[in-house]
Amino acid sequence: MQQFTCYGDKRYRGYCVHCGGPDETDDHVPSKVLLDEPYPANLMVCPSCLKCNNGLSLDEEYVACLLECVIAGDTHSASIKRPRIARVLDRNEALRRKLSAAFTEIDGRRVWSVDNQRMTAVLLKLARCHAAYEHNTPQTGTPSRLFYCPMEILNAVEREDFEGRDEPLIPAWPEVGTRAMQRLLVVGDDVFSEDWLVVQPGNYRFRVDADDGLRVRIVLREYLACEVAWD
Repeated sequence: MQQFTCYGDKRYRGYCVHCGGPDETDDHVPSKVLLDEPYPANLMVCPSCLKCNNGLSLDEEYVACLLECVIAGDTHSASIKRPRIARVLDRNEALRRKLSAAFTEIDGRRVWSVDNQRMTAVLLKLARCHAAYEHNTPQTGTPSRLFYCPMEILNAVEREDFEGRDEPLIPAWPEVGTRAMQRLLVVGDDVFSEDWLVVQPGNYRFRVDADDGLRVRIVLREYLACEVAWD
């Protein structure tokens, strides 16, 4: 993924993108627990206070482990494809037991219950970072929409809308100098936005669009479709 320097309005930088507090540390986006080593070069970072940056580390670990267990259909480390997550489950027996207790079997299929509070907190943290990094417009308020679901349960129309294949042209230009502005492609009188930005193939991709607000879409492990939007 190509990196750009943000030349947007400086009034929107220098404070925590999550709560508006002090700029005390760099918050990596996506969280490293969602990626495999070696990590991508020049991983995106956003200004954050220590509380917001560190306060969700256990929730981020929970989300990463939950995804791998759902994909594997098992909570034992031997079945987990990502070595880092296998190591987490080996050392954190309490988490492994919690995830093991989170599934039931219905008609021969495993159905997993999700801690919605932890999941939404992590997705909101990621989306806020992407909004601030790409469009230079931190969103510290409550989103107007937040949803997540397995990609496989989206019907054809929902999948088409989520992937954005019917959105080749942008309706509104981003702020001059922002990274989103630098990603635009102008062909004649038409302006196209860059498609999905792949941070690490198979693990994490995202896109941010501005049309009557901000819409952040994220795909985790090519399994979970996530969307956070602010009107």
